[in-house]
Amino acid sequence: MNNAAVRTGYDLEKENAKDMADIYAVNTIGPLQVSQAFLPLLKMAAQRYPLEGLSCCKAAIINTSSAAGSMEVMAIWDTKKIVAYRCSKAALNMLTKCQSLTYPAYGILCVCIHPGYVKTQGNPEANLTVEESTQGIINVLSTLSEVDNGTFVDWEGRRVPWNYV
Repeated sequence: MNNAAVRTGYDLEKENAKDMADIYAVNTIGPLQVSQAFLPLLKMAAQRYPLEGLSCCKAAIINTSSAAGSMEVMAIWDTKKIVAYRCSKAALNMLTKCQSLTYPAYGILCVCIHPGYVKTQGNPEANLTVEESTQGIINVLSTLSEVDNGTFVDWEGRRVPWNYV
């Protein structure tokens, strides 16, 4: 589960290339590199699992994304523009989709998950506790299968729209 992220950024008038590159390096390139590093172990785990199909019990790459990276949802836009963060999470969503088209051949499930708007040190106004989000994610992970490969779900298992349709 790739869960590290930097949630900073500005509105469009103040955003800059250096900050965008730094955030992209953590939020998008980091999960790519971690997934690549663990790929041999994920392949081995998938081969050793006796049942057919995809599941978190077998082998999975779960990328923690954000509804802020959905081009349709645009969560919390009115209060937090955070353009660099949004762009990095949209890119992470695309990375997950690419992984979902490549890694099932090895028995590896690939999904994005939105943990909700969670109360953290830098997010005290959020409406979801860390415990509530974590329990929800654990419940969702236990239900994922082939039909979820390449999807974007939230901590309650609901599909998050990728973009404007």
